[in-house]
Amino acid sequence: MNILLTGSAGFIGSALSLKLLERGEKVIGVDNHNDYYDPKLKEDRLARYENSSNYKHYRVDISDYQKIEEIFSKHKPQIVINLAAQAGVRYSIKDPMAYVKSNMLGFFNVLENCRNHNIEHLIYASSSSVYGANTKMPFSEHDSTDHPLSLYAASKKSNELMAHAYSNLYQLPTTGLRFFTVYGPWGRPDMALFKFTDAILKDKVIDIFNYGKHKRDFTYIDDIIEGVVRIVDCPATSNPEWNSAKPDLASSNVKWRIYNIGNNKPVNLLDYINALEKALGKKAKINMLPIQPGDILDTHSNINELKKKFEYNPKTSIDTGIVKFVEWFKHYYNF
Repeated sequence: MNILLTGSAGFIGSALSLKLLERGEKVIGVDNHNDYYDPKLKEDRLARYENSSNYKHYRVDISDYQKIEEIFSKHKPQIVINLAAQAGVRYSIKDPMAYVKSNMLGFFNVLENCRNHNIEHLIYASSSSVYGANTKMPFSEHDSTDHPLSLYAASKKSNELMAHAYSNLYQLPTTGLRFFTVYGPWGRPDMALFKFTDAILKDKVIDIFNYGKHKRDFTYIDDIIEGVVRIVDCPATSNPEWNSAKPDLASSNVKWRIYNIGNNKPVNLLDYINALEKALGKKAKINMLPIQPGDILDTHSNINELKKKFEYNPKTSIDTGIVKFVEWFKHYYNF
């Protein structure tokens, strides 16, 4: 297949690029290489596959409509996977405009080009953050997502609604994936595991918000990639799932789907830190603090829909995943 993948030098995007190329797919990668975190990490991720004969890379921001349209016209992809986005709940409090530009305008540009170029299937990243103030656990795709707690969450919810409109008006098949706290080698430096590991190895204090009472549904990168690939492999045009029982909000003739993609095994934050201490062989210096604005108290994914429709089955335990991350981190940063 000819697959256009935005955010291709990001954490999930780079892992997915590798997997697709290993399978013999042709991948057109798009990434703006911004400085939200150290750009060198993106360059090093990209270096693992940039020279593949089946890979073409563009250093382009998805908010630039003309350049995105040129890429669509030149390569004529069959499937588009949109992972490009301004990430981070806390950064959205500091710089909300970045989220409007990338997550809303950028996503509109992707949608518009998908409809103009007759894309067979658009798969895009949403987030567990859309569940916002919900307290019923585990989070289900049928639950309300009307009360986001951050602009990041609101921007991801807007993506789902925009995709529904395009699916309805232009018969564009779309599948949104609500990712639950993805972690693993080559991860993002703004994520907790990355920050904690770096601080503990450097004998620095780590800040624990909400006094460690958070629970998160941590999902290992390999399990995430396995789930995405299963959806890629199920052509929307011939998928009988489109004609089966519909999730809330989707009318019977709209090819629009939303799925949770997580581990379905939430872990207390302090237990998470204990597993990290064990992997590092070193105790953390902890500073307990109140909850941060915009933070969700707990996350827990109900993944029954993804299991039923795509036989999704995450396999990596938190202990195994953290050990693999620590091994990569020490090697990459020469600890």
